[in-house]
Amino acid sequence: MTVSDSIKYVGVDDTTIELFESQYPVDDIGITYNSYVILDDQITVMDTVDARGTEGWQKNLAEVLGDKAPANLVISHLEPDHSANIKWLADKYPDMKLIGSAKAKAMLPQFFEIDNLEERFIAVAEAQEISIGSHTLQFFMAPMVHWPEVMVTYEKSEKVLFSADGFGTFGASSAGRAWEDDALHYYGNIVGKYGTSVQALLKKAAALDIEKICPLHGPVLEGDLSFYINKYELWSTYTPEEKGIFIPYASIHGNTKRAVLEFAKKLEADGENVKTMDLTEEDVSEAVESCFIYDRIIFAACTYDGELFPPMMDLMYHLKLKNFQNRKVGFIENGSWGPVAARKMREQVEMMKNMEIVEPVVTIKSVAKAENEPQFDALAKAMK
Repeated sequence: MTVSDSIKYVGVDDTTIELFESQYPVDDIGITYNSYVILDDQITVMDTVDARGTEGWQKNLAEVLGDKAPANLVISHLEPDHSANIKWLADKYPDMKLIGSAKAKAMLPQFFEIDNLEERFIAVAEAQEISIGSHTLQFFMAPMVHWPEVMVTYEKSEKVLFSADGFGTFGASSAGRAWEDDALHYYGNIVGKYGTSVQALLKKAAALDIEKICPLHGPVLEGDLSFYINKYELWSTYTPEEKGIFIPYASIHGNTKRAVLEFAKKLEADGENVKTMDLTEEDVSEAVESCFIYDRIIFAACTYDGELFPPMMDLMYHLKLKNFQNRKVGFIENGSWGPVAARKMREQVEMMKNMEIVEPVVTIKSVAKAENEPQFDALAKAMK
């Protein structure tokens, strides 16, 4: 991964991690922890990496620095996957300045004891500039993208935006995956709640002449950046990417599953673009991603112990957590003696913004039968 002759990549791949943030499966693709070095009169390191990548990062850093010492460390984000080596670097180079937001300065002692922090830390303000030689760094606050202390840095001479977690993605560079393969999966589950904050950052970025974006995860982005920015415009406004119906389902003994799959065939025969997902087999983060993609969703689940079957409740919890909104929604429920799944799902959806709930609810009692066909037909019509 290269940036330019004077901006060096010193990040590392993590190909052994199974769960990112202890919850998102990435065992088949891994992740990068990105860090960069700007070589100039004042050598400046842009963030550190996760503890899992310490050895490789320190080796890469040593190769770039040689016998020179960095003058500055820019701290974009204090989450441990980017900050684990701050103390090591600060202790190794006691004359090095630390540059970050005022909030980062306040939060840093929660993670590390840094000698002479008050004298060493430069708390920058919105749009403040610092010259490091032929390069000029300009800082923009990005609170809640996706922590309160986050800022991004624009390097004016080479027109590079160091975007913190913005524009990041899952996938180690060695996995050879394109940005778009995993970017929405990353956005929806990591940043998805903070659409308003992302919109505010995009407005700031629109005023800058950007030729490259250097995120803290994933590849360096260059070329036609409008592709990536347009994706973020969609996702941060909760605008669907595709016209289609997503049907996540949670089936206990297979009867709800069979009914959903038969219904999906009918919808497809009617010309609809349909995707189904078994919530008992797929990770909930995959379902969150698909909810961001499609303009319509039909939630299908069983009643369980007089409540909603937990795999569906888990999806509802994650959608609420991510501030999900702006969709047309229908329900399919199953219950052998007291079906309440649709009511429970409706209660959750009604707590989300701008969700159009359609009727009728399809209620299956144990196994779908011919008597359910009019309900399915009516639901299909209502979802158009």
